[in-house]
Amino acid sequence: MATPPFPRDLATAQVAWYDAYRQLTDPAPGGTAAARRRLLIAAHPYWGPEGPSPAARMALRECARRERRS
Repeated sequence: MATPPFPRDLATAQVAWYDAYRQLTDPAPGGTAAARRRLLIAAHPYWGPEGPSPAARMALRECARRERRS
């Protein structure tokens, strides 16, 4: 697999984002706060102060989808 153009921790966070989002659709007893916190990847330092562009977010999502399949 080719090295993604994103930092490894950001790509891993995107995979975790998918898992957290899925957990929010079927919340466990005790609340959803922990899963919601894992959805906050837009604050990653890689994006800089302006945040991710839509194209960059889509590229990261595609990278995470490929990683989840491998």
